[in-house]
Amino acid sequence: MNRARCQLAAAVTALLLVPLAGCSPEETTSGNTGYVSGKGIITTLDPADRVKPEPVSGVTIDGDPISLTDFTGKTVVINVWGSWCSPCRSEADDLVAAEAELSDDNVAFLGINSRDLNEAAARAFVRRYKIPYPSIYDQQGETLLAFDNTLSPTSIPSTLVIDEQGRVAASILGELTKATLVGVVQEVQRAG
Repeated sequence: MNRARCQLAAAVTALLLVPLAGCSPEETTSGNTGYVSGKGIITTLDPADRVKPEPVSGVTIDGDPISLTDFTGKTVVINVWGSWCSPCRSEADDLVAAEAELSDDNVAFLGINSRDLNEAAARAFVRRYKIPYPSIYDQQGETLLAFDNTLSPTSIPSTLVIDEQGRVAASILGELTKATLVGVVQEVQRAG
């Protein structure tokens, strides 16, 4: 990867306050938008290797307090997104469809809206794509620091699967499909 791309990746890291492992051929920068987009890289952890993130909490885009502990005992899908992010728009319908399919399987969804300039842009995105689950408004990316000790969401979009014991069990870096997400969640639930 050329030096300019590595420097851009380093700047993105500082901006998001999320450490990247370094410039990787598996990640690409997205023009001049200032974020790193993944390529749908899936990582799953054996139950013995899973750890809980630091506390995850914040205020939703509608101003309500919310915490990961509100979903204790459930498998939780956490999607990191921004209304400015083209792959986030592309995957929105798949996330909505996955949420509908998994809602009866003890699965909850939580979004983390990252780097939108204001809640109005995030709310417009939620309305447009009919997102049924809450999202934490996290303009500075501070909520993402909770995942530093485990599979960290290093790109936007990123999706994490938290098992019923509250441990990070899987991640998908980059745009996902409904089938991929449903398969990962079911694999996490089967593994325990």
